[in-house]
Parts: sequence; structure tokens; C-alpha cells
Amino acid sequence: MATGFQCFWSLSLTLSLYFIHSTSSSHVYIVYLGHANYTDPLLTYEHHVRHLTSVFHSKEEAKEALVYSYKHSLSGFAATLNASQAAILTNTRGVISVFKSRMMKLCTTRSWDFMGLTLDYSGGTPLQLCHGEDVIVGVFDSGVWPESASFHEEPGTPPVPKRWKGTCSRGDNLDPKKHCNRKLIGAKYFKSGFERSYGKMDKTEYISARDVLGHGTHTASTAAGSRACTAGLGGGVARGGAPRARVAVYKVCWSLGGSGACAEADVLAAFDEALRDGVDVISASIGRRAPARLGSAAGLGSFHAVQMGVSVVFAAGNAGPDLSTVDNVFPWSISVAASTIDRSFPTEILVDDDGASFVGEALIEKGVRGALARTRDFFYNGICDMDNRNLTGRSASGLILLCFSSDGSETLSVKAEYAASLINATALIFVQPMTRPVAALSIIPVVRIDLIQGTNLGKLNYGTKLHIRPSETALKRSSAPVVAAFSSRGPSSISPDFLKPDISAPGVNILASWSPKAPPTIFPGDNRTTKWNMLSGTSMSCPHVSGVVALVKSAHPLWSPAAIRSALLTTAHNTDIYGDGIAVEASEKSADPFDIGSGHIDPLKALDPGLIYDTTTQDYVNFLCNMGFSEAQLQAMVICPQVRCPDQPEPNWNINYPSISVSDLRCVTTVKRTLKNVGHLKTAVYYVSVVKPHGVEVVVWPRVLLFSPFKQEITYRVTMSPLKISHGRYDFGSITWSDGFHHVRSPLVVQVNTNELPTTSVI
Repeated sequence: MATGFQCFWSLSLTLSLYFIHSTSSSHVYIVYLGHANYTDPLLTYEHHVRHLTSVFHSKEEAKEALVYSYKHSLSGFAATLNASQAAILTNTRGVISVFKSRMMKLCTTRSWDFMGLTLDYSGGTPLQLCHGEDVIVGVFDSGVWPESASFHEEPGTPPVPKRWKGTCSRGDNLDPKKHCNRKLIGAKYFKSGFERSYGKMDKTEYISARDVLGHGTHTASTAAGSRACTAGLGGGVARGGAPRARVAVYKVCWSLGGSGACAEADVLAAFDEALRDGVDVISASIGRRAPARLGSAAGLGSFHAVQMGVSVVFAAGNAGPDLSTVDNVFPWSISVAASTIDRSFPTEILVDDDGASFVGEALIEKGVRGALARTRDFFYNGICDMDNRNLTGRSASGLILLCFSSDGSETLSVKAEYAASLINATALIFVQPMTRPVAALSIIPVVRIDLIQGTNLGKLNYGTKLHIRPSETALKRSSAPVVAAFSSRGPSSISPDFLKPDISAPGVNILASWSPKAPPTIFPGDNRTTKWNMLSGTSMSCPHVSGVVALVKSAHPLWSPAAIRSALLTTAHNTDIYGDGIAVEASEKSADPFDIGSGHIDPLKALDPGLIYDTTTQDYVNFLCNMGFSEAQLQAMVICPQVRCPDQPEPNWNINYPSISVSDLRCVTTVKRTLKNVGHLKTAVYYVSVVKPHGVEVVVWPRVLLFSPFKQEITYRVTMSPLKISHGRYDFGSITWSDGFHHVRSPLVVQVNTNELPTTSVI
């Protein structure tokens, strides 16, 4: 990056570049300077203006170009610049990085019972209600609907913690005195980056923290919503993972064409404010498609958060099932995959003529009757897509369409649903491969069935009368968890030598609060309103983990973000409710670490993990050194007084992470890890068990860890040796330490790349 002489380019060169901003296209850029050096935010602001003035005619022009001055928890600014101005600032002393502010996108009742956090009072106060009282969860999303029952102040809620410095900002239809309370203690909005890119907001938006999209209300209530009763399908007592925790909302995502767009300049401003305000956990169900970037608002903001003791939880993304699509892969944060829960919605289809029945999945509250229709009468080649609609203009009123996803190139369910609604079909039966049918909300009644049943239905005469009965809510009738097909997969595109995603959590058909200003589906013409909605995505799995992080933080307030992450990862399970391996949607294979990281979250075990891997700032520094950051840059980024890169580069696989990944095993390689005893007993003995990846010899030393009051941390080593000729194929195993009660498990991910068998092996 910048060197001393680069900061003093000749005057003739710089003058030719400084003042051409009016003749080339401009964008919002983020100029990152590291941590805040000044205790006075005003001094930091003036420092930023001086930097910016160096590429403008005047100080006034610089201030006009300024979008944000990040001056509380980190140092930097966002401004409207052209490429030449950005290039000059990149080579200015004290500037670590300059990057465009890109747009990020937005990526429950039964789910907590499924994970073991029930509201059963028979054994005393439920665990969810024992912890979380003074933990503050910051949610970066599309805002909040404050009138939702999920944000009401429950009786006996104590005063807001005195350390809280945040506020509720007044704005459109949001009055801090009326809409904020001891539950919803913060509500801010950040729009300058968005408006510099897209202009003024659409009139349907609220210029406040109020939510017009519904997504932010949903995620906030999932993470830390109060208890509230819901009726209908999936009904029960809805609540967040930490129902006693406080919620602070940071609106960074705005309505754009019916979906949410989040400018990185706004996201980094939210990090700057939230860390100053005093949040304990940040939940951000936002991201971009791979390849991921370290130089991003999410990466830099979360790096500063972790240094300040704040855990950051991200969605892994919805770009699955292809490999290396996982987003938010920073080694200091948590990236969450999505899976199902043990709740299904079986829906029976009855044939009036002979009483035959078929069972699919749907969310239908009222029964539907109609005649089976032939899709070829409405769509060319029977492919249910508006692009294939024939020219007859016939209405399908009173008819039930039978559409196959396998007709033509695979037809997406959402396209078939929209096409059926536009021809006024009474209902749609959508046929998918056996492992795919999952209920989902739609603008018309839709039943999803498998190919075997769909083929048999297709044998019926068209015009046969069908009766679709109301859906039921069924528990434990299907395998769970199952990895969602849409959930983004590893390995990490930044560095495959640490495992991402980290963990899996419920993210399919999650019921939570909703904004009544937003329809329950994305379909044009859907004018329905609701206070609760079911959504699927890693956006839903992310706040599940955030809620559990809040519980663990409350139970162990002195634990670092790395310790909390380790507790979640090493206690995650890899079997479903029947004891089989976790399955993968649309596949017959069992889940591997690229699907679910360390496994599916287990909140109860995470509260008492026994041992933890406490990743240090130096671990992160070693990683950043490997990624090309200089010591001078790191000195500006890290709060610690002394920072230096190792004389011998430390491989990324030696980061003290709760999992072990070696992406290029060619010869005998040794990896080290350090465990810390956090169990109730200061004297403890742990024995190791190893599941070896195929074609890899694994030796762990020592094989027994003896902890005592005088020795609470122990380092062990894992030596791996390739035993096969292989290229480009990953194999998986695990290392588990156990004292008979705790089972501290780490996935072992290895890619052997050899042209010949090794002459020696490890014994």
C-alpha cells in the first residue's frame, strides 16, 4: 500500500488530476483510516475534511462532497469522488484503503422449541427468561415496526442500562417518546449513502427508522423479540432468542423496486454509531454475492466491533447450493447457514371421483375446490412461465394448474406462481424433485408435491374435480434439520484455510413480526396486510444465532466474541432429530462442513462448552499480514499498542479457530490450537478422539489434556500426512475433546494435492 515517497508526488502530476471531478463520473467512495485517534469527534471530522480538501478546489466543495465522517468508533469518511480523486487519496499518507460504496442486499414460534429453548415452566424459569436482561442487540436492517407486539415492554422490565448512549431518532411517523420503551431502546436511520447513489427516497418510504419492507421487523423480533401470541398456521408463543434482551435498530436498507438495498457507506456509519452507543451484539442479515472483500463496510466495521468486545453475526448468503458462494467470511465474525426445523405443513389433495388422495406442502388456511387443468392450454409446451404464455388469453378461473418444475429448463416456483395468478387460476400444484417441496407463502394457493405423486396426478383426466384441504401444522413428522438448498456454501473465497460458514440455524419458514405496510409476498398486486409473516433465508438464520449469542453473553459477560463463537461452534450437533446425519435439501448426500460449518446450533450446550478457542487480536493480525496489509496500516487499525507481522509468516490454518482447514495438503503438515478451560471444575482431564479424513493420516499430541487451577490453557498439535494421490477434492473429519460430559468438537477439512504417494508417513 502507500509508502513514504508516494505521498509526495510532484506538483505538476497532482495538479493535473486534482480538479477534474466535474468532467468524469462520480461515485460514493469510502476512505478508511483505521481506528479513531482523537477522543474529540470534532477533531476527527476536521482531520477528514483536510484529507478531502486536498482533492477539491475548496473546503466548501469538500464539505459538499462529504457523505459521512466516521469519527466515533473508527476513523474514515465517505464522499462523492471520481476515480482520479480516489486514486490520489489511496496514495495519501495515513489512508489504509479506498473503495467504492457498493450496494448490499437483504439476504419465529417453533424454531426456539426445536433448538431446546422451550417455555416449559415445570422445571423452573425457562432458560430463555433467565438470561439476556441487560444485553443490547443491535440490528442492521430495514428498520422496525415499533407497534408490533414483539417490541412491547413486558411487565417488570428493568430500566435501560445506564451504559447505553444511544437514542431513538425522530422521523416520519416515529416519535421517540411514543414508540421507544425499555424494550426498543434505540432506533436510528442512515440514508445519505443510498440517496447519493439513487437520489431522493420513494414517497412510500419512511424517512425514519420505521420499516416499510418488513424484513427488519422480522429479523429484530427473531433475535430478541418479546413474547407474543400468534394464531393460524405455525401459531403459538412467538419470541426472540433472547426475549429479555434490549433491541436497538439501525436502518441501513431502503426500499428499491420492492426489495431492500443497503449502501456500504450507510452500513459503516451504523457500525460507527452502534459501537459508540454501546451494543453488545450486532445482527446483520445483509451481504453481497461472492467473491467477498476484506475491504468492505462489513469487514472493517466488524473488525472494529470485535476489538471493542462486540460480537457480529452475519447471514452467509442465499446463493447456494454452489460451492464458494458463502459471504461475510471474515475470521473475526460469525457467518450463518440456513436449515429447516421439525415443523411441516402437510396439505391433502382429494380426488372427488374416487377418493384418492395426495399429500404435499402448503400454507393454505381455507380449502380450495377446482378442476384439474392442462397447462398446455395456457402456456407453450406446458412450461408455467409468463414468457411462455400463449395468445389465447384464456382465463383459468375455477381451474387448478398442475405444473412440473422439470418441464423445459427448470421452472422456478415463484415464476409458476406468478404466471398462474395472472391467468386467474384458482390454485397451483407445483411438482418438484422429492427432496425439494417446502411450503411457502404465495399470492394464490400453492401446493408443492414430489415427482412421484405429481406423475400420478398427471395421469388423471383433465377436468377431474379436486379438493385441496386446509393445511395442517405438523411437528416431528419429517427429518430436521435439513440444509436449505439456497444456503450459500463454503469454502471461503478469501481464504479457504478457515472454515465458512461457521454454523447453521433455522432459516426456513420462520414466523416472526412483520410490517403491515408490506405485503406478505413479493408478487405485484399483492395488497394483503399482516402483522406476522413466514420468511425463508439466511436472513432468518442469522438472528437466531444473534439471539443465542445474547444469551451466552448474558451468562458469561466477560467472554470475548471469539470465546462466544467457539462455544457455539464446538457444541453444534451434526445429527438430525432421528440420530441420522443432517441431510441436504435437493440431494441425497449428508451435510458436510461446507454446508453447515461446525454443525447446527445447540443453545443449551453453548452455555456450558467446557473448553473454548479464544482467538486473539494477534491471530487476526497474522491473517491480515498474510492478506497484504503492512505493519503501518495494521498499527492504525488495531487498538493494541504494539502490532507487528511475524518474521516467518504464520499460515492461516494456524489461526486459533474452532475448526481446522488445510486447503492444500502436499506433505506432512502440523497445525496448532490452544484450548482454554472455562468449565465449572478447574481441574479437568480431556481425552481426544479423531475421525480421519479419507486418505489423511492424523496424529494429535498430546492425546490427553490435563487442566489445573495453575494451568487453564493448553496448546495441542495436529500433524497431518497425505496417504493418497488426489487433486482438488476435499475430505472431512473431526477432532473431539471430551471429559465425559463436555464434547468439544472441531471439524477437520483437508484438500490433498499430491502427484505421488509420499515415501514417509506419520505414525
